[in-house]
Amino acid sequence: MIYLDYQATTPLAPEAREAMLPWLAGPGEAGFGNPHSAHRMGRQAAAAVEVARDQVAALLPPGGRVIFTGGATEGLNLALQGCRGDVLTFAAEHAAVLDCVRPVTARGRGFTVLPVLEDGQASLEALRAAVLPGRPGIGLVAAMLVNNEIGTVNPLPEIAAIAREQGALVLCDAVQGYGRIAVPDCADLVAISAHKIHGPKGIGALWVRDGVELEPLMFGGGQEQGLRSGTLSPALCAGFGAAAKLAAERMAQDAAHVGALWDRAREILSGWTLNGSAAQRWKGNLNLRREGLDVARLMSDVRDVCFSAGSACASGSGRPSHVLRAIGLSDAEAKSSIRLGFGRYTTLDELERGVEKIERAARQQG
Repeated sequence: MIYLDYQATTPLAPEAREAMLPWLAGPGEAGFGNPHSAHRMGRQAAAAVEVARDQVAALLPPGGRVIFTGGATEGLNLALQGCRGDVLTFAAEHAAVLDCVRPVTARGRGFTVLPVLEDGQASLEALRAAVLPGRPGIGLVAAMLVNNEIGTVNPLPEIAAIAREQGALVLCDAVQGYGRIAVPDCADLVAISAHKIHGPKGIGALWVRDGVELEPLMFGGGQEQGLRSGTLSPALCAGFGAAAKLAAERMAQDAAHVGALWDRAREILSGWTLNGSAAQRWKGNLNLRREGLDVARLMSDVRDVCFSAGSACASGSGRPSHVLRAIGLSDAEAKSSIRLGFGRYTTLDELERGVEKIERAARQQG
């Protein structure tokens, strides 16, 4: 099986697995303590959590705190629902942001979705128009760093500068960028996920800039600095921390490897049309379309290659991608698009074999 779906999830790094094992202890072992307990085993588990917190924070801006969550979706919900004022966001954002329209508006707050450009970048012109002095009450501008479906990188510093003119906070969904490119020091809230950087599933984090206040979503114990109640998993935290540490050490190496894979994939799929920006993007994401392509048939014909027709969250819905529609593609164009994702553990041989299988199967469709 050839895996080319790194945007959905990434393989667990051996270093992350090793870091988790001591905290998956059984009877007679010392690593199963509750990190919120005051006894020795609890303190040992708590120390492991704090080491992981520092490792995760090392890839984020200074002047903030890391709140562990069950994943980036929870972190985004905490930020969007826990802040004050109206929300501005963009049409190509993840569903974890866009679907917060219901709980946000239920609290009497506004929620406005702004357009994106043809390359997938947020429209700065639309944002400027939305924050004119005549529109008070904007509390938060939410924009992702790297788009999960098309790989386009947003101009976060420019977005933040416009938001600051209104006194609004900036929320960055950095799930696809964290550990791959630098997270700009311009956001007030940053949501990340472990399993996108070769860490375990089931854990993420929300970075909160010092001085930013949020209302919690979950109650019951006040763990995680009063913002996220519930017992933390030392094993998941340790795996996340180890993955973050490795990502920091390998960032340049990983980017060079991904760039070489991107170039080779583009050579093999030279007759396909790129979706998203060719220049402002993370090259581990290759979203392409081919006129008249039946993607369902393609995926059936190439069953030994794992790739995507959109985000994993919307898989099987039958609806065209909201991101591809947002950049101006027709339903037919969106439904004739595929997403290939590759990264650290993808070999050149695997990429070539997988992409060549896709190319042959697509050509056989005529």
